[in-house]
Amino acid sequence: MRSLNIAATGMLAQQTNVEVISNNIANMNTTAYSRRRAEFNDLLYQNNKRVGATASDTGAIVPSGVQIGLGVKTAAVYRITEQGSMNPTENPLDLAIEGKGYFQIELPTGETAYTRAGTFTRNADGDMVTQNGYRVLPGINIPANAAEIAVNKSGQVLVKTDGQVTPQVVGQIQLATFANEAGLEAKGDNLFLETPASGAANVGNPATIGYGSLLQGFTETSNVNVVAEITNLISAQRAYEMNSKVIQASDEMMSTINQMK
Repeated sequence: MRSLNIAATGMLAQQTNVEVISNNIANMNTTAYSRRRAEFNDLLYQNNKRVGATASDTGAIVPSGVQIGLGVKTAAVYRITEQGSMNPTENPLDLAIEGKGYFQIELPTGETAYTRAGTFTRNADGDMVTQNGYRVLPGINIPANAAEIAVNKSGQVLVKTDGQVTPQVVGQIQLATFANEAGLEAKGDNLFLETPASGAANVGNPATIGYGSLLQGFTETSNVNVVAEITNLISAQRAYEMNSKVIQASDEMMSTINQMK
């Protein structure tokens, strides 16, 4: 019975759906996390009577035909790049992007990764780095005697030392944008890598056309809506149960056939 396999594909699809939802809920407090959404496609169809076929010698056309679906499959897991809320931290090296763009991060391999999580700090050399010690590109070095650190909306990093009246510009933060942000490959640690699907990175200064502006002393929260995720979880659970009922019903039907004498 085809219904056994069809219902099995439905259960597998809803299992994937629950896994995506659980990951969203687990990351509800992750800085700048973008929620995911699972998308599904129907599988191939078996044509018992093809649509548009000739029904007789008179040339009559079959109006609908007989097509039996074979179930469902996971087509994609999309990343929803919706702006999260701004959370004040009062940390001068915490930066949030208001609008489009990603910070550029240098990995130990020499690759460039991208992130919207602007929870930065200084290493022993004074370089601005991520929580994992990866350097923020194009490279910002803050003097050890810096008394005040300011980052304006356009990404300029200004430092004022003791006895100095006028702040000194020590670096310029740049942002990267992509034609298809959903095509970035998630690497973990709030980092993404460029892929052929995302397109090449377009680099520019914040607060210019096509790029968001920076907010100092803020971090971007996740865009997970907990109420919506719980609702989706309940729907996925019910759909899983319904597919399991189809398998039970199909099994009972087969048992009835086997018991016939």
